[in-house]
Amino acid sequence: MTAGLEEVAYKLAAGGKGILAADESASTIKKRFDAIGVESTFDNRRDYREMLFRSEAMSQYISGVILFDETIRQNAKDGTPLVKLIEDAGSIPGIKVDLGAKPQPGCPGETITEGLDGLGERFKEYYDLGARFAKWRAVIDIGQHIPSYTSILANAQALARYAALAQAAGIVPIVEPEVLMDGDHDIDRCYDVTEWVLKEVFQQLFYGRVKLEGTVLKPNMVIAGKKSAKQASVEEVAAKTVRCLKNCVPTAIPSVAFLSGGQSDEEATAHLDAMIRAGGLPWNLTFSYGRALQAAPQKAWSGKSENVAAGQAAFTHRAKMNHLAALGQWTPEVEQKKAA
Repeated sequence: MTAGLEEVAYKLAAGGKGILAADESASTIKKRFDAIGVESTFDNRRDYREMLFRSEAMSQYISGVILFDETIRQNAKDGTPLVKLIEDAGSIPGIKVDLGAKPQPGCPGETITEGLDGLGERFKEYYDLGARFAKWRAVIDIGQHIPSYTSILANAQALARYAALAQAAGIVPIVEPEVLMDGDHDIDRCYDVTEWVLKEVFQQLFYGRVKLEGTVLKPNMVIAGKKSAKQASVEEVAAKTVRCLKNCVPTAIPSVAFLSGGQSDEEATAHLDAMIRAGGLPWNLTFSYGRALQAAPQKAWSGKSENVAAGQAAFTHRAKMNHLAALGQWTPEVEQKKAA
């Protein structure tokens, strides 16, 4: 079983391919659809994701897809399971298993991710439905007097428990400790908190006897908060992110797949490219983006069947740009060759 976990964990970031995070909860996908004037119905959600999964991008640039509970059970319009569409494209189906971040008692302004109860049984069902990797997101906010060690420790322990349960079920855990970029903090504050969080997470993974060789890390980049008066350059973000990872992430981890975390499409691509160009990385480094891969195709599609080809073209372009970035071959010039 360990060998199988290692193979999947490696494949998720090999060859410049990356992970599509299509695991939006019902409330999140509604917000995304509201923005393009589309009602969030069962059929519309199915049609949108079917459009993505039948695109050229899937076989060329996408290694895995993180699904929501509804989506892993859905069939395409012609009755083909969406999981089969993913598999037929040579991609690996995955599943989001956490139940979201909730207010943490005793820690004002901080959250703890829930979903551990019954998770072992849920993993068995998800494995039977085709999932071969999973995702659990812990959310760490930066603000006045936060984060606290209480919150970081609790979230790190939950990540470790989830990861151990996933591996016991033959499923690769994506461990996602996200330090949010919503505040007014500068890049150095983000660095300090990200380092603190990553070191605690790997300590708890060790205590939880999680096999790092069969694990994927999905971290934030080291970046200034959106409200910060001082925004860092692409080169500084890349340099500080790589330095932070090298200080915290064991080389036994085969794959690191970044979240975009509220960056613009092109920012997330440029930062990844700069990290790859820096070289000397002991892990496969790639992307695991949600909004940064989907904003353009959602807008192009806008819920209309006649726009499916345009939506697929927009998705393929965005996926190709990040594929090139994961190889260190992206440039602003190639970015301008927009999807038709």
